[in-house]
Amino acid sequence: MNRFFRTTFPLLRSLDAETAHRLTILALKWGLYPRSPGRDDPRLAVDVLGLHFANPLGLAAGFDKNGEVPDAMLAMGMGFTEIGTVTPVAQAGNPRPRLFRLPGDGAVINRMGFNNDGLGAVRARLTRRRDRPGIVGVNVGANKDSADRIGDYVSGLKAFHSLASYFTVNISSPNTPGLRQLQEGDELEELLRRIEDQRRQIETVARRRKPVLLKISPDLDDDQLDHVARTCLRSRIDGVIVANTTLDRSQVMGLHAKEHGGVSGRPLLARSTRMLARFRRLTHGRMPLIGVGGVASADDAYAKIRAGAHLVQLYTALAYDGPDLIGRIKDGLVVLLERDGHRSVADAVGTGTDEFA
Repeated sequence: MNRFFRTTFPLLRSLDAETAHRLTILALKWGLYPRSPGRDDPRLAVDVLGLHFANPLGLAAGFDKNGEVPDAMLAMGMGFTEIGTVTPVAQAGNPRPRLFRLPGDGAVINRMGFNNDGLGAVRARLTRRRDRPGIVGVNVGANKDSADRIGDYVSGLKAFHSLASYFTVNISSPNTPGLRQLQEGDELEELLRRIEDQRRQIETVARRRKPVLLKISPDLDDDQLDHVARTCLRSRIDGVIVANTTLDRSQVMGLHAKEHGGVSGRPLLARSTRMLARFRRLTHGRMPLIGVGGVASADDAYAKIRAGAHLVQLYTALAYDGPDLIGRIKDGLVVLLERDGHRSVADAVGTGTDEFA
């Protein structure tokens, strides 16, 4: 960890969570962060979704909501980063306080409410970095007061098609009322159909297909998960991210445990990994998956991979452990691959699906 983070990290932890987050974003914009020491071990490389990832570790959406620091996160050693969630119109989100640490649980509760600068401002930022290397995904969402939520997702795809490495369609945040209903029944089929229609129109002109992934909730029951899996297989969606934050409170005991919002971090690890394995089984291993939820170590990331994830994302653990965690996870993954006789991450994907499901 560089000198800035070494000296200021304890101070940041003493501030309220949202203020600390904003100061961290500013530090990254000013270049005050540690750089990755060199190239990743080639055994960590992953080729999936038509993209080449130097390593499978990515930053989950929610940290860099407005596309302010994607290059800083890549420079610190991430294999990819995902900005957003971005909505068509800028919105302030829910009233503060809306972000709460539960350090004893290794968790965070948030009810941010898709606060972001809107498509125009974020698109301008990504346009300025257009020719820089690195995989940057864009997580798109719907405005709280939208009359056509599916139309909001379509607008996001259209706005960022020339700039995003991939898209994530976020229909699983618990902090926008009614949003999760898009995972159910005919609404999901309509969503995926309209997204595909928009992609065809864009690709007719651009002549390039960008991967689109669906991000689902960890609170789906077995019937709902089966419906999502079957609908995804019938569609042309490219992959699924498992999973978003949870409303379940059974695994948290901290001071703020009863605050409304989604829980992320360590309490989500077992739940999201089990769902990941079940989703891989339901889709017969035919769909690329990204595992997210509770990753705080190389063992956690490896569990996601063995459960069926081609790629892994994290966020909450970085708030507790700092940027050194990125290198520790990557180094640990190499050791675990060697231990189990795997020549690459791809060799390990899904080797523990039945165990985790």
